[in-house]
Amino acid sequence: MIDIDLATCLEAGRRDHNEDDLRSGHAGLLSWAVLSDGAGGHRRGDEASREVVATIDERLAQASQGGHLQAAALAEAVECAHGRLSDAQAGSAGRQRMHATVVALWIDRGRGEALWAHVGDSRLYRVRDGRAEALTRDDSVVQQMVDAGFLTPQAARHHPRKNQLLSALGGAEPVEVHVTAQAQPLHDGDAFLLCSDGWWDTLEAEAIARSCQASADAARWLAAMRDDIAAQALATQDNFSAVALRLHRRR
Repeated sequence: MIDIDLATCLEAGRRDHNEDDLRSGHAGLLSWAVLSDGAGGHRRGDEASREVVATIDERLAQASQGGHLQAAALAEAVECAHGRLSDAQAGSAGRQRMHATVVALWIDRGRGEALWAHVGDSRLYRVRDGRAEALTRDDSVVQQMVDAGFLTPQAARHHPRKNQLLSALGGAEPVEVHVTAQAQPLHDGDAFLLCSDGWWDTLEAEAIARSCQASADAARWLAAMRDDIAAQALATQDNFSAVALRLHRRR
């Protein structure tokens, strides 16, 4: 049996309002966390992210009644959020159209397994054996440039097109959901971080791992990373939000 220690953080940064949203839940031995970063005309980004996390939370609660993880059900939950977001803005175009990224983690605490999915550039990190690894790859122009060898990951952080997405929920076209094909085994002591780009863009993976190792629980790990971000006092600091989970196998 896996026990989960979970903490959340939603910060506006230098923006006058927060367009990120997040949610977590559980049913039986299944638990999940969802985070979304919204954008749209007339400040509708907060509406977009709220719709996304509410829809996926609802669908995973229903799917969890079956008692086991299903990659198809996770993908379907994200697709449902995309459909609802698209339906809510029929006739809108261009900058008036709202869209959102998403990252979701679904855990079976009994079997010690997990599935995850994402669209856009919100990320999932796993810290295992003192090393932080991004388990998702951004749907972005600069990520494609990094993959093609035209940019280093370090240069990508400062590229002028770093915020240009290739895929997001709420667009007029069908969306490709990136989802793990089958449940992945969890290790005792694993930690996970779901975060928006305003969070990961300010922290190196090494800093994520270091603060995890130095913190006794999820809340203190999250607070340490938040303090690192705040200490940089960037004039352009975007909304930065995260869900931290630390897993321990019950003895």
